[in-house]
Amino acid sequence: MEPGKVLDFVIVLAVLLFAVSFHESAHAWTALKFGDPTARDLGRISLNPLHHIDLFGSVLLPALLYFTSGLLFGYAKPTPVDLRNTRNPRLANLAVSGAGPASNFLLAAGGVGALWGIQRAMHLPQLAGPLWDVALAVVRVNLALAIFNLLPIPPLDGSGVLASILGGGAPRAFARLAPFGFLILILLSSTRILGMIVGPVFGFFEGILRRVLS
Repeated sequence: MEPGKVLDFVIVLAVLLFAVSFHESAHAWTALKFGDPTARDLGRISLNPLHHIDLFGSVLLPALLYFTSGLLFGYAKPTPVDLRNTRNPRLANLAVSGAGPASNFLLAAGGVGALWGIQRAMHLPQLAGPLWDVALAVVRVNLALAIFNLLPIPPLDGSGVLASILGGGAPRAFARLAPFGFLILILLSSTRILGMIVGPVFGFFEGILRRVLS
């Protein structure tokens, strides 16, 4: 195994663990603001990955994907939310669900800012090279997490966002779909439909990144 590939994996895994910790903390913090302390009381408002990681989803799955396909993806333990503690459950569900992807877009924007700054500091190549790799990983990992989580398939955040927007019987419909969510994602991924959906969106943001850095 090439040492460079191992180093790349370590960098991207570290970025992923921070990204999912920030993502889940955003869910927990937003839920607290709407009156639900469930996640706060379980210590989920924290950037410590140990409070959020799932051994398979946060470590083993990313390693398996990276060293077999070159891709990297993972997930953390879902943040528990009890909407019965909120004054406006529909609005709370919309905000809490959207907070995770929004937090990743925020981190990606920070990564773009870092790349812009590093690009203008290339007279320090010994420092700029490693920092560029980390900042680029921050952008790409967080964009991937945000875009993927906005798919309206339970248990992804997009299902909560769409259910809250539609109202009526939509939350019940998504709840009935939830037990089959992971199976649907596996089927979409294995038939390349998932790539056809996510790929163009990710490419759109990559195009913006290239224009910003050009």
